[in-house]
Amino acid sequence: MDSTGTRKRSAEKIEVAEPQNKLPCSAPSLSTEPALYSGSFPFYRRPSELGCFSLDDKRQYYGDARALRYYSPPPTNGPSPNFDLRDGYTDRYQPRDEEIQERLDHLLRWLLEHRGQLEGGPGWLAGAIVTWRGHLTKLLTTPYERQEGWQLAASRFQGTLYLSEVETAAARAQRLARPPLLRELMYMGYKFEQYMCADKPGGSPDPSGEVNTNVAFCSVLRSRLGNHPLLFSGEVDCTDPQASSTQPPTCYVELKTSKEMHSPGQWRSFYRHKLLKWWAQSFLLGVPNVVAGFRNPEGFVCSFKTFPTMEMFEHVRNDRDGWNPSVCMNFCAAFLTFAQSTVIQDDPRLVHLFSWEPGHPVTVSVHQDGPYTFLPTWYVEAMAQDLSSPPKTPSPKD
Repeated sequence: MDSTGTRKRSAEKIEVAEPQNKLPCSAPSLSTEPALYSGSFPFYRRPSELGCFSLDDKRQYYGDARALRYYSPPPTNGPSPNFDLRDGYTDRYQPRDEEIQERLDHLLRWLLEHRGQLEGGPGWLAGAIVTWRGHLTKLLTTPYERQEGWQLAASRFQGTLYLSEVETAAARAQRLARPPLLRELMYMGYKFEQYMCADKPGGSPDPSGEVNTNVAFCSVLRSRLGNHPLLFSGEVDCTDPQASSTQPPTCYVELKTSKEMHSPGQWRSFYRHKLLKWWAQSFLLGVPNVVAGFRNPEGFVCSFKTFPTMEMFEHVRNDRDGWNPSVCMNFCAAFLTFAQSTVIQDDPRLVHLFSWEPGHPVTVSVHQDGPYTFLPTWYVEAMAQDLSSPPKTPSPKD
């Protein structure tokens, strides 16, 4: 049985289990054609960090920076690093259980702890959008994505719009059928971080330990895209203690790996596809640099290259098959407007499911009290108890 057949049957099996409490929806669709979003770059407020939280090796939440690591690269004038990215894969690797759907839970816990400390008070959240950076990244890259679709569940509660990704049937089938080579390549990315990060400023990396992908440090940020206030969180690889500015997020560094490039054609493909996703991730969070380790077929890092986030577009500016940051941001802003105008009813149990597949527009279905509901009872009850007065609508300057 080939992988395509497996994916198809898995998808069909999941689709049979679709909830029966789907409500009629007359909402319009949203086109994703790049040409429709090629205007000038929209306003995007420089992200400011509101706080952070950590997840330990058991995926337990802590409202502090204990999981933050410190950038500690090898000397630039030394020999080739020769990092073995396969080391530890078979005996010192603890991957996160991907069957556990965490949704927005960790971010919501941080929000509960700090709702009284937000600039402008808790009322600032009314009209804002709360989500993960990764969800926004998928929106930014949608006009140029040709392979993977997505689903975003949206609910409005106390005036705030919450967005949480839903794993599509195709994505789940693909994850379950993930080949061993791809699993190993995923591990290599985490192993590279272990070679490049220390546990304390001025320390040295220790690649002899276990790679545990449950551990994470997450920054919580505030921004605004067009007239949409945003509160979102994203995982951060490390902070650079030698950075010219120690103010987050400009001191953060994103670490990536890629295969070695040997021809202009390989570099063009890299710039068109991989660099787009690196830019979207880092630009949203305000991370100034991505440091990439390029590996050979044997899994050893042979070279490094730093990609300043604000210069990534220069690699495709004159490429007619490249990507345009304005298109990415304009589409994201258009989707947020679409979602805000579609999800009108204030009800944490009501979910509008936005679905998209390459080559098609974004569509919407509506579900009440079904499996797509993602705002947990503990959050809804705590926020409802805390509400002492009607929230204010944020002013444009926010």
